[in-house]
Amino acid sequence: MNNGAKIGIASAATVLLLAGGYGAYALVSGDSDGKDAAKKPRTVVAEPPSPELAASGAKAFLDAWAKGDLFAAAKLTDDPDKAQAALQAFHDNVKPSAVHLTVGGPTTAPSPAASKSAAPSASASSTAAAGPTGVLESFKASLEFAEAGSPWNYDGVLGVVKMSDGTAAVHWAPTVIHPKLDATETIGVKPVFAAPAAVTDRKGKPLAGYASLTGLLNQLKAAAPQGGSPEDAGTAVVISPASGNGPAEKVFTLKEPKPVPNLKLTLDADLQAAAESAVAAQGKPGSLVAIEPSTGGILAYAFSPTTGQNRAFSGATAPGSTLKVLTAAALLEAGITPTTSMPCPETTMVTGKSIANDFKGAHPEYTLTDAFINSCNTSFIEKGKDVLKANSLPSLAKDVFGIGLVWKTGLSNFDTDIPVETSMAGAASEFIGQGKVRANPLGMASIAATVQSGVFKQPILVPGMDQVKAARTLSPDVLSSLRSLMTQTVKSGTAAAVKPALPAGSGAKTGTAEVDNSADANSWFTAYSGDLAVAAEFQGAGHGSAAAGPASSKVLAVGNHK
Repeated sequence: MNNGAKIGIASAATVLLLAGGYGAYALVSGDSDGKDAAKKPRTVVAEPPSPELAASGAKAFLDAWAKGDLFAAAKLTDDPDKAQAALQAFHDNVKPSAVHLTVGGPTTAPSPAASKSAAPSASASSTAAAGPTGVLESFKASLEFAEAGSPWNYDGVLGVVKMSDGTAAVHWAPTVIHPKLDATETIGVKPVFAAPAAVTDRKGKPLAGYASLTGLLNQLKAAAPQGGSPEDAGTAVVISPASGNGPAEKVFTLKEPKPVPNLKLTLDADLQAAAESAVAAQGKPGSLVAIEPSTGGILAYAFSPTTGQNRAFSGATAPGSTLKVLTAAALLEAGITPTTSMPCPETTMVTGKSIANDFKGAHPEYTLTDAFINSCNTSFIEKGKDVLKANSLPSLAKDVFGIGLVWKTGLSNFDTDIPVETSMAGAASEFIGQGKVRANPLGMASIAATVQSGVFKQPILVPGMDQVKAARTLSPDVLSSLRSLMTQTVKSGTAAAVKPALPAGSGAKTGTAEVDNSADANSWFTAYSGDLAVAAEFQGAGHGSAAAGPASSKVLAVGNHK
């Protein structure tokens, strides 16, 4: 495509025009064949042309331009050299197949765009000292193009001044060519592309305005093709800054570009709004993720402060007792049943450190169900040391829940890490989500989603993305028992205290995670209800039912409405 050529009046000439210096433009009168030896300077005079003279001058110029006689058209202006260069550049760079120009008649003022270029005053009271007076004439342009189905029509305005030989001349300015063109711009036919794709939720709703999504939307914008593919381009007449810097303005489309389809994410605007509100309401640093178990689609995520790290995806802290979902699954696969005895001593020792529970007293009568719904640390540590191996939890997490596989979600994320310990002493802390375990709500929501659906579906933000698969699933009996433990936690366990209450039929697990050098534990919660799984964490907010639970419940209450 041709680039627009610089069209306009040099800055020094503009100053002269603005100062009324028309006399500086001395044209030579006489015949064009060079036989007149006594050629006289032809200059602009202060006296305005009569209406008839102005109309005839405008018509003569427009007729010559329309016929393609650019030399003749330029001679009918007060600056033939600049006029011919500009008209030729317009002809070369825009390439109309036909030009139709019609005088419209006198007008009192130029269009707003035209007024930005120097033009002769239309005031009848102007004096010679203030500069010459001109007459403004309107005109209609209709340009045809071989590749366009309809003509380019626009209205123009040109100034007509009187010359010293008594003839009329068009006062040259870039706006003679087009009312939006000025001396700092070029005009030409260039490739154009459709507007960038809009990013929407799964239902086509816009996602702009959600603070937690700013980073994602900026990343998608940066990753979008710059300029598009040549085969997708259309063509248009474009006015551009001559410097090459700044936006261009399309004034006429010759060929429409190929439209760019919107990018639909797995996110749901209704759930996103609920997540943003629920996280902000806690007043502490925290985050939340909602996942659709049947597909792995991430329906919402939010974090606070929104100017900081996306801790929903990139956080890496101990998840506390929410990880007992995995430990319970490992115990069930090892032959433990929900009714198997799992005494809950008041304390137990792990690597020389005394571990206690969130409640006082011992409960020798506890079963697995009791230990799970009341979140007894000592029960899980003692039974884990008895029946599990040091690698039992990391192995199950990877093979069934996809924890330890590399996830590509569509946004940078930290993959939950459950290291393989070399001894049972080190593994014991992992049984209660402490030790070297590092997770975030993305990972913990996926665990709840896998329990709900029975099959690991790697979380994704863009439908159709590749999803790594887990090696196997839990047996039907183990899966049924695990779901029963989580639903019973909502009915009569630690999640029963969550306000607002979780929807009927929900399954959940609370977590209270101790963090080194922090006086207050972090609040964790993971749950599912229908085809919706949620996990949340809040720094220094205490028990899982105190902050993470209420935030999760508010999102679950919205539900997954496809």
